Amino acid sequence: FLLAPFVLGCSVCCKSSWNQLQDLCRLAKLSCPALGISKRNLYDFEVEYLCDYKKIREQEYYLVKWRGYPDSESTWEPRQNLKCVRILKQFHKDLERELLRRHHRSKPPRHLDPSLANYLVQKAKQRRALRRWEQELNAKRSHLGRITVENEVDLDGPPRAFVYINEYRVGEGITLNQVAVGCECQDCLWAPAGGCCPGASLHKFAYNDQGQVRLRAGLPIYECNSRCRCGYDCPNRVVQKGIRYDLCIFRTDDGRGWGVRTLEKIRKNSFVMEYVGEIITSEEAERRGQIYDRQGATYLFDLDYVEDVYTVDAAYYGNISHFVNHSCDPNLQVYNVFIDNLDERLPRIAFFATRTIRAGEELTFDYNMQVDPVDMESTRMDSNFGLAGLPGSPKKRVRIECKCGTESCRKYLF
Repeated sequence: FLLAPFVLGCSVCCKSSWNQLQDLCRLAKLSCPALGISKRNLYDFEVEYLCDYKKIREQEYYLVKWRGYPDSESTWEPRQNLKCVRILKQFHKDLERELLRRHHRSKPPRHLDPSLANYLVQKAKQRRALRRWEQELNAKRSHLGRITVENEVDLDGPPRAFVYINEYRVGEGITLNQVAVGCECQDCLWAPAGGCCPGASLHKFAYNDQGQVRLRAGLPIYECNSRCRCGYDCPNRVVQKGIRYDLCIFRTDDGRGWGVRTLEKIRKNSFVMEYVGEIITSEEAERRGQIYDRQGATYLFDLDYVEDVYTVDAAYYGNISHFVNHSCDPNLQVYNVFIDNLDERLPRIAFFATRTIRAGEELTFDYNMQVDPVDMESTRMDSNFGLAGLPGSPKKRVRIECKCGTESCRKYLF
């Protein structure tokens, strides 16, 4: 929201964006110094997207949708009149890709048929919607890693019912109790006082000096908390710092919907992201699970570290982990993490890299992950650790075919 001046010395709250206000000035043919609209640029118009293409003799023309003007005001313009290099390149890239998909030559024809022109308009509108969604996601994230969005597969736009959150949203009747004490270490890694937070909980220190997890899967991670004397740079503060890698939500081309890939190299055993959503009771998860079954998808993750009492539902409230796909040969491993809340029924769920992950590679975890049993007396780790409805869970789920395509594929998710 912006404060837009309308008269000298006066400003009012306005819900229009800066660009929208500039468009209003141009439509009304009014100069406004505060908005940067002068007689010199009053008749400068911005291309919103390109709708159509034709070639007459050797001259190329484009049907231009002008930003701030209705479709009825779109005009045909010769290429030399257009300064929107990025939009031109994207238009021809979309055109070439669609021509190949339709088994036509990649070179554009002299005139586009109506269905092809309509597709290019829909693609341009989708791209704008995805850019707005990308901006919204980045405005809401509290973590360092940026989020990009890409769909070069179909015309699907942003999910209609999804709210980005950065930490657990607590459901009705559930309370997260804040930790009452913290450590007093001078150096939590090399000189832990009383074993630091992990030692106080009778567990091992989770990380090396590079922040890589050194515990085997199944062992819990106890990080330093808000009451500890150590600072932000403490080596025992990893998950709580949030996502540190730039990630891309992209549309898969094999029918798996949206997926997530990393835009940066991720080292083995590095923290990647948390599984975040709404904490609900197992009874509520059972009710919602029946609905999700009919929709053919589930985002229910049992918090069954000691007992199956609570579940994380990331269907409506979630972070980027909402879009991470399953694989029978995943590159992410799940760990239980405790920081400001030490209730063992309510761990935080963190994903760490099982191996070095290349830039551009899709991130995946095993929805039916089975953690090797460890010393139950010291960890009380349940050997079943995964999404609601997996083997060992009291909830029964519809059998869903796996599409991960790996050599070790089990053919079914559940």
